[in-house]
Amino acid sequence: MKYGLIFANTMNFANRDGLVELATSAEAAGFESLWTVEHTVYPDGYESQYPYDKSGRMAMRADTPLPDPLIWLTWVAAVTERLRLATGILILPQRNPLVLAKEVATLDALSGGRVELGVGVGWLEEEFNALGIPFAERGPRTDEYIEVMRALWDGDHAEFSGRFHQFSGISSNPKPARGRVPIHIGGHTRRAAERAGRIGDGYFPGAGDIGDSISMMRDAAAAAGRDPASIEVTAFDPSVLGNDPVGAVEALAAQGINRIPVPSFLFLNDTKDALAGFGERVIAPTAHVG
Repeated sequence: MKYGLIFANTMNFANRDGLVELATSAEAAGFESLWTVEHTVYPDGYESQYPYDKSGRMAMRADTPLPDPLIWLTWVAAVTERLRLATGILILPQRNPLVLAKEVATLDALSGGRVELGVGVGWLEEEFNALGIPFAERGPRTDEYIEVMRALWDGDHAEFSGRFHQFSGISSNPKPARGRVPIHIGGHTRRAAERAGRIGDGYFPGAGDIGDSISMMRDAAAAAGRDPASIEVTAFDPSVLGNDPVGAVEALAAQGINRIPVPSFLFLNDTKDALAGFGERVIAPTAHVG
C-alpha cells in the first residue's frame, strides 16, 4: 500500500519552514507522496456549495494562505529525493493546457519523473466567473485539455483540433521524464468516475461511497475497452486511524485501493515525530499489502 498526505500545502505547511519539515519528515517516515489543493482566488460571499463538508463551506477564510500547487511542489522536489509530487486536485479547466503542459513537464523532468497530476473540474462558480471562464463548460474543457497535454508530451510537431484549441506543427520541451505524467481524475460524481474510467491513469473519488465510485469507474473503463485494474485508485478511509490499521488497510486493498491519502492536519503538532509514529504504526506493517 502507498500512503500520501493530502491538503499538504495548507495551514502550517503553506510556508517555507513548514513545507520543508513536512516534506523531509514524510519522506523519512515512508510516505510516498504529497497531494496539494488549490484555489486561484477566494470569492467573498460565495453561494456555491462546497461538496466535501456538510456545511457547504470551505475550511478557510479570504486571508488564508494557499500557495500555488506547482510552485509549492517545486520546493518539495528541491528538498526530497523520492517523494512523489501530486496535485489533489488542480482545477484543470481554469488553466491554459499548453502552458500547464510545459509547467508540469518541466517539474517532472527536473524532479526525475516524480509528478502525479490530479485534476478536477471544480465546484466554485464564483471563482470561474472571476477568471472569465464559463462554469458550464468545465467538463468538456477538462476532457479536451487532457488530450492537449498528452499531445504535446507525446512528441514534437504536435497537431490538435478541438472545440477550444486548434494547432499544428508545435513542440513543447522538455518532455516528462517517462514520456507522460500520470493523470488522476478527482471528484465525487458519476461523471468524475466515468471520466477516470475513460481517460484517467488514476482515480481520486474524494467523498461518497468509495465502493460505488470504484465500480462506476471500472464499468466505464471496461466500456471504453480499457483494463479497469490499470487505473490506480487513491482513497482515504478513517478506519486506518483506528485500533487495527493492518486489518483496515487489507480491507481497503481488497476494494482495489492502491494509495491512502492521509490528511496533513493530523500532523500539525510535533510534525516530525507524529509522522514517524504513523510510519511505524501503519506504513511499515502494511508495506506488503496490495
